[in-house]
Amino acid sequence: MGLTIGVDIGGTKIAAGVVDEEGAIRDTCKVPTPPTPEAVVDAIAEAVRTVSAHHEVEAVGIGAAGYVDDKRATVLFAPNVNWRHEALKDKVEQRVGLPVVVENDANAAAWGEYRFGAGQGHEDVICITLGTGLGGGVIIGNKLRRGRFGVAGEFGHIRVVPDGLLCGCGSQGCWEQYASGRALVRYARQRAAATPENATVLLGLGDGTPAGIEGKHVSQAARSGDPVAIDSFRELARWAGAGLADLASLFDPSAFIVGGGVSDEGDLVLDPIRKSFRRWLVGSQWRPHAQVLAAQLGGKAGLVGAADLARQG
Repeated sequence: MGLTIGVDIGGTKIAAGVVDEEGAIRDTCKVPTPPTPEAVVDAIAEAVRTVSAHHEVEAVGIGAAGYVDDKRATVLFAPNVNWRHEALKDKVEQRVGLPVVVENDANAAAWGEYRFGAGQGHEDVICITLGTGLGGGVIIGNKLRRGRFGVAGEFGHIRVVPDGLLCGCGSQGCWEQYASGRALVRYARQRAAATPENATVLLGLGDGTPAGIEGKHVSQAARSGDPVAIDSFRELARWAGAGLADLASLFDPSAFIVGGGVSDEGDLVLDPIRKSFRRWLVGSQWRPHAQVLAAQLGGKAGLVGAADLARQG
């Protein structure tokens, strides 16, 4: 199969791209994400028709944030779009006249990194995305492992602290409450409130108050040497690395790939994640260690991965 289209559904925009067999994006377009579930379906179809106008494409892959069934056809639950058992594959196929594959967005991003990014050369890869929340994907034996019902790899909702912080999913103590972009901001605000004298750079980037600190401020302040910002990254990394050690006990991959917006800070966050991973890995001094790698495709991973999964059929 030659050219396929990948679709990435975001909170504010829907991106579609024509992708070739080497993972290169030939053409793209973006449309705003509408406020209603049915309008989102129409917007996906519009984006597909627009981007395919000057290309011969053979299939469409859609990355959706939520639970996707084992047939890669129905979105069982997508809180951000308010989909419940949404027959997305059938609805889009009817509108665009092309075969459609639906996949969880983190799975699609993991596949993109495995095929064309940091995972090349590895057969067994675990990907995590440290964004607003924490997502993941499992590739074992060169295959994306989705579980019996299609919803494996929801690492962000592994409970790491019994009766811990309330999560948006309704549970408590989920991993993403301690290792994510939201967690990073919370750490920074708490530390800035406790020791404002150590957060002068950080506080100066916002409105001067801990409540005004945003994720971009933490990153910028950490690069400028702000002690509170740096310590906040270390706390996030401690939780992230400890979680990877647990995943190593489950899957024993040759590599972990860390993506998402938080990972854009490179070694500022990856080095302490690697340190924490080694610290918490059971039998660390006696066993081989998986590599902890930075994702390479950035925000394109989900689109590229979805397009390639459509090519796989």
